[in-house]
Amino acid sequence: MSKAIGDLVFPDDIRYSDDHEWARQEEEIVKVGITDYAQDQLGDIVYVELPEVGSRFSVGEEFGTLESVKAVSELFMPMGGEIVAINEALADTPERVNSEPYGGGWMVIIKPNDAAQFKALKDRSAYQGLLKGSE
Repeated sequence: MSKAIGDLVFPDDIRYSDDHEWARQEEEIVKVGITDYAQDQLGDIVYVELPEVGSRFSVGEEFGTLESVKAVSELFMPMGGEIVAINEALADTPERVNSEPYGGGWMVIIKPNDAAQFKALKDRSAYQGLLKGSE
């Protein structure tokens, strides 16, 4: 059973995409994962497929997949850039996406092509508005 939107966590220090990915700026790089809402909707994550380091993606481009007990879901880039690191721990512990969506469950780190794309993503209240519109 999915949680109510009010019971989910949405940190203020990150930005959100319409596809339910999040981006956290850390100086010259951006860490990317899926939101608490996305992991809650998917259910128990059993497999994470991530791209190779050095791969380049545009905004909105598919960069990997998540397999849950319910479905296979694509991951979409919230910002364009080059993959500089992937969360290799998810190969052995994909459930971290469920238990720590904004911590140990991050997916990739990118070096963005255009830092202005970060500001184009939704802030916490705009993302919650998007979710409330889909209830």
